Amino acid sequence: MNEPCPLRDSVLACEGHALVTGGPGSGKTTIALRKAVKRIQEGMAPGQSALFLSFSRAAVARILDAAKLEANKAERDQLSIQTFHSFFWDILKAHAYLLGAPDKLSILLPQDEKAICGGIDDEDEGWGQWLVERERLFREDGRIAFDLFAPNATKLLATSSYLLSSLARRHPIIIVDEAQDTGQFAWRCIELLAPHAQIICLADLEQQIFDYLPGVGPERIAAIRAALDPLEVDLGTQNHRSPDSEILIFGNDILAGHVRGAPYKGVSSISYRPENPTPNWNHLLRRAMAQLLKAIRGETDAPVQTLAILVSNNRSALRMSNALNAIEPNLGKVVRHKLLFDEAEALLSARLAAFLLEPKDLARLELDVATSMELIAAARRATGQGKAAVTKLLEQVGKIRAGKTLTINIVKALRGLIVTLHIDGFTGDPATDWLTVKHALRATGQDELLRVAAQLDFLVAFRRGHRISAGLSNEWLRDGAYTHARLALDQALAQEQILDGVDTPAGLQVMNFHKAKGKQFDGVIIVREARRTAAGVESSFIWRGDDAPYPKSRKVLRVGITRARTHMLIVNPQWPNCPLLGGHKLI
Repeated sequence: MNEPCPLRDSVLACEGHALVTGGPGSGKTTIALRKAVKRIQEGMAPGQSALFLSFSRAAVARILDAAKLEANKAERDQLSIQTFHSFFWDILKAHAYLLGAPDKLSILLPQDEKAICGGIDDEDEGWGQWLVERERLFREDGRIAFDLFAPNATKLLATSSYLLSSLARRHPIIIVDEAQDTGQFAWRCIELLAPHAQIICLADLEQQIFDYLPGVGPERIAAIRAALDPLEVDLGTQNHRSPDSEILIFGNDILAGHVRGAPYKGVSSISYRPENPTPNWNHLLRRAMAQLLKAIRGETDAPVQTLAILVSNNRSALRMSNALNAIEPNLGKVVRHKLLFDEAEALLSARLAAFLLEPKDLARLELDVATSMELIAAARRATGQGKAAVTKLLEQVGKIRAGKTLTINIVKALRGLIVTLHIDGFTGDPATDWLTVKHALRATGQDELLRVAAQLDFLVAFRRGHRISAGLSNEWLRDGAYTHARLALDQALAQEQILDGVDTPAGLQVMNFHKAKGKQFDGVIIVREARRTAAGVESSFIWRGDDAPYPKSRKVLRVGITRARTHMLIVNPQWPNCPLLGGHKLI
């Protein structure tokens, strides 16, 4: 039974726009879902739905789970829970021709964008030329990068009153999750829809950790107030995520800069010596997980379904993943987990594996070798590193395509690999055949191909196998061969990123703090490292360039802490002291 609450009741009764603020676990999502269900119950025409927009697929998965508790099947059918990218894609794929783009659009996946631009970012030379090329790819080739979704969807809504009113009729109520993080164009879309639909914004300014991105900043809440004149409801620091612990109190004390000198319920730590060359992360993480699981089981009878290891950056995430994958005497098997990481090289390496699965005509062997080398070069280029190696690979490709026979190691290795796979054939079981390709790559002993095989290991850690396997199975069932394996791979990845790639987190996940935003786990391990710099040894919790009293670092750490539902454990080096923790013991 839902307890009476004047604040929540005011949101349910509100007929205009509303701004609901509150801390982590304060119930913003729950009250928004109840508001949406109330609108549905009051009557919506066929084809209408309550639209719930969020930034991450993880947040959408969390909202979908919550909807199962707040709405019956018929009501859920009239809930449209999407990421902004998915929402914008629906607009663009049907109407981008109005902007002069080709009738048929395709998504320029992030890994392909990185391969084409050479892995550069907005601080690198050549970024301006890449922006021009990216726009050309959209206008002329119909290939649109994710970063162009929002500005072009906004342009469509701003120039087509029919499209704008049609969307508003389809979605008479629109709920914006994490509204404080809406960028310039995402917010402009909401602002354009506001005169025609009811807008409910959910926000927590203390979780605005993406303010380094263009258009995201503290001014967003002021813009929401100015544009919507909303009913404002502050749910404060009510805590429904971890109500039987002091996890949120600890996070708020970190934010305020006054960590108390006494333990917090639901918070613990283990210490280690940060010695050179590196701590034994395999042993340390297993010890931390054992202590975390013991703590959770001591605090709840509910089964433990989700755990996370959170670190400061992608490099550290990879370090932790490698440790969990390592096999050491007396430590047992590898620890299964999912690594959330910059995936570009792994996904482009997967395209080579898919190409090797495709049927081959040995009369075209040299051309297939050249194609393989082009795919390897694309994967390497996406990292923004190894430019000399990429240039050399492409020079060699040019010679092969010009009819020259090369005898260098990579060419000989690829010839042997392609011939062996062609002669031995495949079984039709995508999982088995994928492993066959990976083992064959590793068996060559050639450096570039060993690198590809290692990247395919990452793909397993990403748990992308289900959709890829389904696509490959369809190829085999139709043709008795993996005829268009690369196309099946690309479609699976596009579907995962845009269309229906929303999975509830399960098991153990490893990621940085920013990727943890919007997620929640039964237990969380936060790893603090001793970061060695020219100035000395620093705490990895301090964001680079953030000066005392470290406001950004405090916000980021608070986000990580408050992802835990039952227990949060810090893996804490004995030195240096961390100014955010105040030198206090947590247990």
